[in-house]
Amino acid sequence: MAKRVFLIVLDSFGVGAEPDAPLFGDVGTNTLGAIAGHPNFRGDNLARLGMFNLDGVTCGTPAAAPIGSYARLREASAGKDTTIGHWEIAGLLSAEPLPTFPDGFPQELLDAFTAKTGYKVLCNKPYSGTDVIRDYGEEHMKTGALIVYTSADSVFQIAANEAIVPVEKLYEICAQARELLTGKYGVGRVIARPFVGDCAANFTRTPRRHDYSLVPPHDTMLDAILAAGKQTIGVGKIHDIFAGKGIGETIRTSGNTEGLQVTLELADRDFEGLAFVNLVDFDMLYGHRRNIAGYAAAAAEFNDWLPGFMAKMRPGDILMVTADHGCDPSYTKTTDHTREHVPFLIYGDEVKPGVNLHTRYSFATIADTVCKALGVDYCPAGCGVYEEIAR
Repeated sequence: MAKRVFLIVLDSFGVGAEPDAPLFGDVGTNTLGAIAGHPNFRGDNLARLGMFNLDGVTCGTPAAAPIGSYARLREASAGKDTTIGHWEIAGLLSAEPLPTFPDGFPQELLDAFTAKTGYKVLCNKPYSGTDVIRDYGEEHMKTGALIVYTSADSVFQIAANEAIVPVEKLYEICAQARELLTGKYGVGRVIARPFVGDCAANFTRTPRRHDYSLVPPHDTMLDAILAAGKQTIGVGKIHDIFAGKGIGETIRTSGNTEGLQVTLELADRDFEGLAFVNLVDFDMLYGHRRNIAGYAAAAAEFNDWLPGFMAKMRPGDILMVTADHGCDPSYTKTTDHTREHVPFLIYGDEVKPGVNLHTRYSFATIADTVCKALGVDYCPAGCGVYEEIAR
């Protein structure tokens, strides 16, 4: 039985369109394929884990003898966003998509928001996060009204200049919005989007983003692990995605580099249970901004980090690498997430090397595998692979 599992989510690192991608407008999308040929990309250590041996992956060079076991996972839930993807990873399927607002939010909701917070609203449209502050930031600074916008995802985003609305006040406003956004308006996340600058030419988003998610409607692997007396450590935005439910300890980070450093430090700590890590930069900085070069460089950073972490792994440790959806930086029809398969790479001294688990239905395969590896009783809506890979 494993003592520690390090589950790392490369946020949006898809490996090719799912069969139902046409229903989501995502025909032919492939995040890994978009970056693998870029000069910034390095993937030799990912290759050793089996990344290029996955079903359907045609870029890169497959490893002759992968050191890990590996599978390609297909999403069972109705969606392609962060909340639904992570919930499914943790064992909770979402049969219905979370509500989206392609025409903006209804006036009755905005009126309730203004009555509750005291702030008027600008924009109220689907928008790119960088474009919206460029187009509405100056008006926001003149009037004090908040920039409220959405996307193809189930999100209610509030942007405000830190000189006009201090970050702590923005967080308070987002918490109030979260209280309003329930039922038919129950978006997956309310997101605080602070920015700085004094004019459209130099407005810049800061790393002090904060997400306010719906509480998962049922227990996940996180609750089961805690109930078994083991630890759950959420790194990055994991706490936000699960609204704290099932998270024993939270370590917030400002991006991939800090998240990787925190994970290295956790490898030196004595604990028993799960370290659940989200590396958000892939999605937030590069996927949505359709920045192939930046995405490729972020993949290279993770690839180069792997050997140092694996050298710190102890007997009984398992490393798992996956993603929560795609966000193909070469796909220019939209700037939204893309409906893609995700990788599931598994490595450790208790894991057989080179086992090709092929394509599995449901990201909940991960929850079942984590819990069986830790000896925790949990039955998610998915079948794990631990029995097939355990030495």
